[in-house]
Amino acid sequence: MAAAADDAEPTSTAARDDLVQRCRGGDKLAFRELFRAHREDVARLVKRMLGPTDELEDVVQEVFCQVHRSLRDFRGQARFSTWLYRVTVNVVLMHRRAARSRPVLVTGTDGLSLPASDVLPDEQAARRSCVAAFRRLLDQLSEKKRTVFILHELEGLPPAEVASIVGAPVLTVRTRLFYARRELAAMLQAEPELSSLAMDIEGALRTSSLEPAGVRR
Repeated sequence: MAAAADDAEPTSTAARDDLVQRCRGGDKLAFRELFRAHREDVARLVKRMLGPTDELEDVVQEVFCQVHRSLRDFRGQARFSTWLYRVTVNVVLMHRRAARSRPVLVTGTDGLSLPASDVLPDEQAARRSCVAAFRRLLDQLSEKKRTVFILHELEGLPPAEVASIVGAPVLTVRTRLFYARRELAAMLQAEPELSSLAMDIEGALRTSSLEPAGVRR
């Protein structure tokens, strides 16, 4: 799983707060610094939520346009990275809803791809096939389950932070995550090349503290 976006923040809370205040005051250089510090994290989350698309950069730019417009609303009640993820998720969800009414060209690399390593071409092809198959299954989840799964399982965010991002109670996030895992595990059974992932998810279901009360498998 990837590290949370907070890893890219300025080295101290004071430095972060100062940078945000400068941005709110209209400091263009400060906003460029903010963009450079967080662009990679935003792009990664956008790619994971949208899949490979030629519109990636357009969506990332829209996220930061929204950040620029909304910074005055950031009161520091949550970490800046949490607020930034919330803005990113909202922009991506609006983009996905709009994309349903028009054809979308998908190319390039998938945000679910594993880190590059020294592997043979046939292994790389198998990995791409595996990622594409998993992406198809992930897209079959409801938007709410899919979002919490990506934020928790792929971005590595704790349920409490995911709850703040999606604007839902922690128990609701845990319930969505439980059912997302269960549905994925069931779908993975029909994908032979993903059998190891199915075993991992089933193991997580057996040992997870995320199972909502009263749920029986």
